Amino acid sequence: MDKTLVFQSVRELAPGPKWQALFDYHWPAYEQWYLSEGERERPAYLACYNALRRHMPELLDTYRALCQLAGGGDLAARLLSLYRPPPYITGCSQAVLAHAGNTLLARNYDYPPELCEGTILLSRWNQRRVIAMSDCLWGVLDGMNDSGLAVSLAFGGRKAVGDGFGAPIILRYILEFCDTVPEAAEVLARVPTHMAYNITVADSAGRYVTAMIAPDRRASIRRVPVATNHQKKIEWYAHALASETLIRERQLSILVDDEATTEERLISAFFSPPLFRHDYARGLGTVYTAVYRPGEGRTEFHWPGRGWHLSFDDFPEERLTVRYGARNLTAG
Repeated sequence: MDKTLVFQSVRELAPGPKWQALFDYHWPAYEQWYLSEGERERPAYLACYNALRRHMPELLDTYRALCQLAGGGDLAARLLSLYRPPPYITGCSQAVLAHAGNTLLARNYDYPPELCEGTILLSRWNQRRVIAMSDCLWGVLDGMNDSGLAVSLAFGGRKAVGDGFGAPIILRYILEFCDTVPEAAEVLARVPTHMAYNITVADSAGRYVTAMIAPDRRASIRRVPVATNHQKKIEWYAHALASETLIRERQLSILVDDEATTEERLISAFFSPPLFRHDYARGLGTVYTAVYRPGEGRTEFHWPGRGWHLSFDDFPEERLTVRYGARNLTAG
């Protein structure tokens, strides 16, 4: 059966009625997800607040403002902290191409389309403007800020679940308060995560790292431009086989290691197998392709036959309906 997702670009610099409308629309689904393991499995409000205050205190003002817009309820505030949320698994491929004076971060987001918010939000909640694909209502799947920093996440291919935050809130924190890759790396080394993720960060100076973070061991942060869905070695063989993580990693590594690879060649590779995947039945199909040019403040979102070009200076509010089928994907 085909699945449909409506993408929309939303511009709202300070938290306000547009974010509140998004919360009201998505809340029933998020509430069901948050309680899927039973409410007792989720931390109490005070534990959530104290975790944010300890690890990401600069986010507290924004967190309070969003909680108020969400109605001030206990359950919504706990979810919005993204502290020890239910586990969830994605696919994803991401790569950095850094040439002299130019940096590009490209990625495919592989996930069940019906579970993706589809909101590209331009905000200025703190001192930086941020363009990001939203997740968990204010978290970030991928995005960039106007300081020239871009980030993207991929599942790390491990079953470990522990005491920490969902990666989307960590990426939000990075884009709100970091200017450079070294600053982002410091955050990734110290803020605990509840699951294994591979976070790729790039900046306008041509610096990049991939941080392999997990709840049960120290972060491994290396100058690696490519990430798929395993950390150093395969630990969850069934997921690795289903997601073709090694095949995708090899494809990307060949491309970025080739000095002849242009931006156009790298981007076009994300539109075809093995990077582009049609496995929507198992929740591992490609939902969108994103391209970030942090030095220029420009981003692109692509689907077969259709693309959006957005920037901090040119960000029209639009909507696009995408239909995902077993053998094809259409946007219009």
